[in-house]
Amino acid sequence: MIITNENLFLIILGLVWVIGAILQDLRRREVDNIWNFSLIAIALAYRLSVSVFSGDYWFFYNGLLGFAVFLFLGNLFYYSRLFAGGDAKLLIALGTILPLSLNWIVNFKIFSSYILLFFLGGSIYVFCWSLFLVFINWNRFSNEFVKQFRNYKKLFLISFIFVLLWFLGSFLVGSEFAFIGLVFLLFPLLFVFSKAVEESCMVKKVYPKDLTEGDWLYEDLYIKGNRIKKKWEGVSKEELRLIRKKYNRKIMVKYGVPFTPSFLIGLIGLLYLDKIGWF
Repeated sequence: MIITNENLFLIILGLVWVIGAILQDLRRREVDNIWNFSLIAIALAYRLSVSVFSGDYWFFYNGLLGFAVFLFLGNLFYYSRLFAGGDAKLLIALGTILPLSLNWIVNFKIFSSYILLFFLGGSIYVFCWSLFLVFINWNRFSNEFVKQFRNYKKLFLISFIFVLLWFLGSFLVGSEFAFIGLVFLLFPLLFVFSKAVEESCMVKKVYPKDLTEGDWLYEDLYIKGNRIKKKWEGVSKEELRLIRKKYNRKIMVKYGVPFTPSFLIGLIGLLYLDKIGWF
C-alpha cells in the first residue's frame, strides 16, 4: 500500500505538477525549468518537515535517494536521445516523489513499474497522436509515405527475404513458430510510417520571433557567415538571440510529439497497480 497519509500529499503534488507540465508543453512545446525545479524543492521541503515532526529522517532521505536514482535515469535517457531536456528534468523531479515506501525493495518495484508504464503507455499515446496528425494532414502524408517507401524499398526486400527464411526454418523444426515471422514485416512498415509522419506533419515554418530556446532546426542555418547547426540540444539562448536579431525570414523547425502526457499515464497506472495490491 503506497497511498498513506504522508504520501497522499506527494501523490497529489506529483499529479498537479505533471498536469501543469502537460499544459505548458501543449501550449508552448516546452516546460519551464522553474516548474520542474520547484517540484524538487517543494517535495523535499515537505519530506523534511514530516521527518522533523516524526523524528524519523528516512522519509527525507528517501526523497534524496529517489532524486539521485532519477538524476541518473534522466541523464541516461537524455544523452541516449530518448528524452528532450524538459522531459528529462521532469523525470528527475518525480524522483523526489516516487520513493513511496520505506522498504527499498518496494521502491525499486515502484520505479520499475513506473518506467514500464511510462514507456508502454507513452508508446500507445504517441502512436495515437501520430494517427491524428496523419488524419489532419492526409494529402501531405500520403505523398511523403510513397516517397519514403521508394527510398527504403530495399529494407522491405530484406525483410521479405528474412521472413521467407524464417518460414522455411520454422517448418523444418516446428511450424508453430512460423507466424512470428510476420512480425518482421511490420518493422520496415512502421519505420517508413514514422519517417513519413515526421517529414509531412512535424516540420513547420516559423518566424524568428516565434522560435524558442531548445527548438530543433530542420536544417543548418547560415546568418552572415555564422553557421547554426541543427542538433539534438536545439537552439541555444545565444543562437536564438542571434537569429532574432539578424534573420528576417521564416525558419524550418522540426517539432516532436508532446511527450509529457506519458508522465501522467505512468502515475495513473501506479495508482491502479496500488489499488489492485501490486505493491
